[in-house]
Amino acid sequence: MASLFLKMVSIPPRTTISSTRTRTRVPSVLPFKLQHFLSHSLPAASTARSMETPKAAEFPSGLDESTEQDYASQSNLLREFVSIPSIDTACLLKSPRSDSESQAMFAVSQPNLVANKKRKFILSSTILNTGTSPTFHWSPFPVEMSGVSAMIPSPSASKLLIIRNPENNESATRFELWTSSQLQREFQVPQSVHGSVYTDAWFEGISWNSDETRVAYVAEEPAPAKPSFNDQGYKKGASNDKDCGTWKGQGEWEEDWGETYAGKRQPALFVIDITSGDVQAVKGIDKSLSVGQVVWAPSTKEGSEKYLVFVGWSFETRKLGIKYCYNRPCALYAVKAPHPHSKANEAEIHSTEDIQALKLTETISSAFFPRFSSDGKFLVFLSARSSVDSGAHSATNSLHRLDWHTDMKQYISAKVYDVIPVMMSADDGCFPGLYCFSMLRDPWLSDGYTMIIQSIWHSNQVLISVNVLSGEILRITPADSNFSWSLLSLDGENILAVSSSPVDIPQLKYGTLVKKEKETGNSEWSWLDVSNPIFKCSDKVTSLLSSLEFSIMKIPVKDGSESLTKGANKPFEAIFVTSKSKKSDACDPLIVILHGGPHSVSLSGFSKSSAFLSSLGYSLLIVNYRGSIGFGEEALQSLPGKAGSQDVNDVLTAVDHVISLGLASSSKIAVLGGSHGGFLTTHLIGQAPDKFIAAAARNPVCNLALMVGTTDIPDWCYVEAYGTSGKDRFTEAPSAEDLALFYSKSPISHLSKVKTPTLFLLGAQDLRVPISTGLQYARALREKGVEAKVILFPNDVHGIERPQSDFESFLNIGVWFNKYCK
Repeated sequence: MASLFLKMVSIPPRTTISSTRTRTRVPSVLPFKLQHFLSHSLPAASTARSMETPKAAEFPSGLDESTEQDYASQSNLLREFVSIPSIDTACLLKSPRSDSESQAMFAVSQPNLVANKKRKFILSSTILNTGTSPTFHWSPFPVEMSGVSAMIPSPSASKLLIIRNPENNESATRFELWTSSQLQREFQVPQSVHGSVYTDAWFEGISWNSDETRVAYVAEEPAPAKPSFNDQGYKKGASNDKDCGTWKGQGEWEEDWGETYAGKRQPALFVIDITSGDVQAVKGIDKSLSVGQVVWAPSTKEGSEKYLVFVGWSFETRKLGIKYCYNRPCALYAVKAPHPHSKANEAEIHSTEDIQALKLTETISSAFFPRFSSDGKFLVFLSARSSVDSGAHSATNSLHRLDWHTDMKQYISAKVYDVIPVMMSADDGCFPGLYCFSMLRDPWLSDGYTMIIQSIWHSNQVLISVNVLSGEILRITPADSNFSWSLLSLDGENILAVSSSPVDIPQLKYGTLVKKEKETGNSEWSWLDVSNPIFKCSDKVTSLLSSLEFSIMKIPVKDGSESLTKGANKPFEAIFVTSKSKKSDACDPLIVILHGGPHSVSLSGFSKSSAFLSSLGYSLLIVNYRGSIGFGEEALQSLPGKAGSQDVNDVLTAVDHVISLGLASSSKIAVLGGSHGGFLTTHLIGQAPDKFIAAAARNPVCNLALMVGTTDIPDWCYVEAYGTSGKDRFTEAPSAEDLALFYSKSPISHLSKVKTPTLFLLGAQDLRVPISTGLQYARALREKGVEAKVILFPNDVHGIERPQSDFESFLNIGVWFNKYCK
């Protein structure tokens, strides 16, 4: 997250403001957010009442006169950053009219603070490749897509499937089939067939067949029947009774997949005929499997069986949390697709119902994101086997290939080829390993064997090309740039991408393969900056960002040891954001920002929240401590078992590094982190109590001994505390020895030394780090006389990402830091 900025002009106390600048006050009974939005946007009032200094009782809870002024000025600035749109997905579509023309379609979102949801809209552009460089011709206006859950173009781009999930568990799911000129068909699938379609980018799988007549997808299986009761007690045989005198019992509780999946039913596989609207559940899949990421397998000959390939996750006694957790074993399976219903093939339908899905990846513990080559000769997939085998929730990926056969029986002994193995430790400047967590539906260049994927390379995200036959890897985005890139879409030899930095708003890029040498395989790409109406920001934001700069620092490991692996002894990185020129000899206050995970990373891309904080006049030090992804497997695996010590020492080393360079003052340092970043934040204020003058923690891990019994990922506590051996020690009934170790590794064990004022931002629906651990720590701080403020978001999960909650969260952080650091 970011760099050094222009300081905000301080606002004098309200009593010094002249009558020409007075404002109408809004009655304090209004909700906090509305009160401040309205009070700073209404016209000035000339009444004597508007000149009065309000009584303390008239201020919203937790505010006084000075902090209210800070809330007012900061909320206006934060709105400027929040309003910048984001591209969620995009697709490049070939034009049927001309080879030199194509269409780009962008799904864009923008927070709607009043409605507390994201406003989603579509913007299209025609791309003409008639000259030396392509030109984009944008549609005059975007089209809002209210209630749309997914949009999937057909392979020929002649049809568009739109799925609208119901807002409650009683309405039907709507499937709409659009052509270029009209809505062609619409079907409603009732809850008795299946629930909402999964569109979460993990279980999600929506795939057209080759002749564009059917679509396979993943949806919630139908709700099980529940017992009915009336005033006489149990009502036999009345499972669908809706009489006013009858109510439904709860039935048996079912496990779900934890954080963000609470209340969602088991994902199952279905096929819809887009001509008739007929929906069929796919047979032959074991009920213990949760399915996702389905794709149609190519037919190798006319009349051959149609197969679906999908990812299956199994579980034994419990479904552990799967969000952000790649250490859950999974495999690829193939199953016969159901035949279209007709009297002629009714007997054939019954004959295939008992055929079971075939496991394709017996020899590997993790397989996901299956993608068939353009010619259908092989199947490529990603694997997180390092994560599964070690227990770390995320680790270095590998890429693999299977040859695709006409006879499915051959897969019993099919060989899995390693395309990109797990990289343990790379030489300086070399490919550090594969860290890819999303993949295009069609990732292939026109040669049919080169994939374009995005991967994390230290503190950057880059685009790489991978020859899946030879294993050759090339970085195709500029090697001399510290910007981060995101892949949007691919068509033949053309790429749509987005590039940004902590101090540069996203820029749309159009890449073209200029030259490919047959002898060496090397390729050269040209990247065009695309002028577009999507990424627009105010002149104020542009001015603030233009005053900033950033760099990526390499921080040497302090007290390196021969007992450490080569990768663990290598320098880690920190992104430093600061102003381009100092106004005086004094340094701006520094905010140390720490990512969660811990096996995650802070990228050198644009972050609205970080840009907001730096625009308040702070320098930012964003630390990618050892254990972060993107630096090789040895560096990543050095952290489990040393959480709370090695990561804490890395952060302190990075802070001392910028102080020694004269870039920060030791007396003006704040710290901010969420999840494991909150674990580090609360550890730091305990282990280095004189280092930080203010702290803010979002859903922090404060007490592993408390968390292990309430979280959806108790195995995480074991692995991060014990190391890899914790994977085998994990139990739902921790021993006294386990609990003692968890407590000793936790921030709460250092609480007696803490004196830093700390802000806590907690999501009440968080299943990953339940609020009990943050509340316990905050209460203990208050008990010992340390200032602690808690903001609780009643309807938010771990990420605190709903628009109003995200806005209020970072507004409170900005005001909190200004209170102590300015």
